[in-house]
Amino acid sequence: MAQKYSYWPLAIFMAIVIIAAGGAGAYLYYHSQLSPTKPLLSVELGDNVTVNYIGYFGSGPQAGAIFDTSLWSVANNSNLKKSLEFTNRGSEAAYTPLGVHVGPTAPSGGYVVHNTTFNTVITGFWKGMIGMTENTSKSISIPTSLGYGNGQAGCYQSKPLVYTIPVTNVVALSTFHTQYPNATAVTGAQFADPQYGWTDLVLSANASWVVVQYHPTPGQLTSPYGYPEQVTNISTASGGAGTITLTSLLASSQAGLVLGKLPSSAGTVCSANKFIVSSIDPATNTQVWNFNAEVMGQTLIFTVTILNIYPGPNHTSG
Repeated sequence: MAQKYSYWPLAIFMAIVIIAAGGAGAYLYYHSQLSPTKPLLSVELGDNVTVNYIGYFGSGPQAGAIFDTSLWSVANNSNLKKSLEFTNRGSEAAYTPLGVHVGPTAPSGGYVVHNTTFNTVITGFWKGMIGMTENTSKSISIPTSLGYGNGQAGCYQSKPLVYTIPVTNVVALSTFHTQYPNATAVTGAQFADPQYGWTDLVLSANASWVVVQYHPTPGQLTSPYGYPEQVTNISTASGGAGTITLTSLLASSQAGLVLGKLPSSAGTVCSANKFIVSSIDPATNTQVWNFNAEVMGQTLIFTVTILNIYPGPNHTSG
């Protein structure tokens, strides 16, 4: 006779499984309604934002060169091409995220949120961040009109590539040590010229004036403005009161790629003592010194990473 089996245990087990599954589904649905997905904050006008950035040139002879960054790993990497005026701030502690107020104006001391100060930046920078969300990166191309402008016309100076200077230099005693800081104003004293590097001789000195005579050698190389020049002629006419001819060794292809510097005794031009040789034309015997900041007159590209967004009073997203 065939054996009879009871189906009750199986039915009870299936009922338990169905009830458990239904309970789990109800639990998940309930909590999904309590904790809906929060929309991401995006940058809006009036917000304050912390960012990391790398700024490099998008145009001109220095295209691709980095001129500024908030990242120590970039600043301290010698394999990454830097611009002529790039300055390493010296230590990792000097490189921190930048606090940016998203908008054209801010109080003189900036906005302070969570002990971080947020200031205004160039228009193209803050406008390019609008719509970005936290922990995202973007490359922002900034034309001159939304960057630092074209610079001031008065900050360009035209100079000859070949020029002469007197063999002797008459200096007021009151300014002698400014021009020759390590020299002695005594007749017969010799010292290295601080600008040209050749030997100088004090021909005479009194209570008012000092006469200094230059003693270069023909063909001598010198760098009075930070780049090479050569002594191509020495005239000792008029009893030694002649001229020295100096010829720049710069080539036309170096235009925009040479950084020059004024001697300390020359002061500044447009509040700067450094300049970029922006034009070199041997045919007309001219070079142009540009004392504007190197970021002026160029397209700039910033790779920006948004770290934190602090919504402004009129923020609508998130």
